[in-house]
Amino acid sequence: MAAATLRDVRYAFGENPLTAVALAIFLLLVACAVVGPALVPYDPLATNSDFRLVPPSSTHWFGTDRLGRDILSRVVVAARLDLGMAVCAVALSLVIGTGLGAVAGYRGGWIDNVVGRLFDTIMAFPLFVLAMGIVAALGNSVANIVIATAIINLPFYGRFARAEVNIRRELAYVEAARMGGNGAALILARHLIPNIMPPMMVQASLNMGWAILNAAGLSFIGLGVRPPEAEWGIMVSEGASFIFSGEWWTFVFPGAALVLAVFCFNLLGDGLRDMIDPRRRT
Repeated sequence: MAAATLRDVRYAFGENPLTAVALAIFLLLVACAVVGPALVPYDPLATNSDFRLVPPSSTHWFGTDRLGRDILSRVVVAARLDLGMAVCAVALSLVIGTGLGAVAGYRGGWIDNVVGRLFDTIMAFPLFVLAMGIVAALGNSVANIVIATAIINLPFYGRFARAEVNIRRELAYVEAARMGGNGAALILARHLIPNIMPPMMVQASLNMGWAILNAAGLSFIGLGVRPPEAEWGIMVSEGASFIFSGEWWTFVFPGAALVLAVFCFNLLGDGLRDMIDPRRRT
């Protein structure tokens, strides 16, 4: 098993070298989230009016913002918050969406109709607008951003799980489990859901990038994390007012962090797909 997994990993990196680049970026983001706050050269919340809008230099590698705060320190510290919100939102939508979709696909009937209409209702709205409405109604806190992001991602997992379980529920191994006296809950938990998890993890990787963008977008329009918290969307929003005055570093570096994060998770999703899809290795 370990040898086969290692062979698949080598194939993914060999077939698509950018996957290795994405993995390196991912490890860098994780390092920033875990140990970055302890290593940054300045307090990300400390203001200094004597160093307002200082361009990148050996003292402040990414320059400073309008309040004299070090942008490098804020970009690094913001990784923990942005990645944390994305991971929590994707995990929540993965668990709930997969559970609802699997039950609907296995049971069918009115349960399938109710769950299907729920997903259709969510998909009927522009997803970012729906997230805006949820956060506006519940309040712009980190928990509510996670809830809103999880809700708009539910159909991606629910529809996929429903379709896959609906196909597999009559297969021989499921029939054997049913004849062995296993109930519906046990069949779903032991046989059906584990078999659909690999492609679901690919979807989760792709959704991580979208979740980061969604959280940053909410912060950019003032419905996300509140200042002075270090968050990439807030930093881009604050730096946008300096686009025409020439202080480019105030929005370029946080924007670059967003781009790298989304780029990383999209490429990781491609790499995971290569590893779990045998048709791509034939």
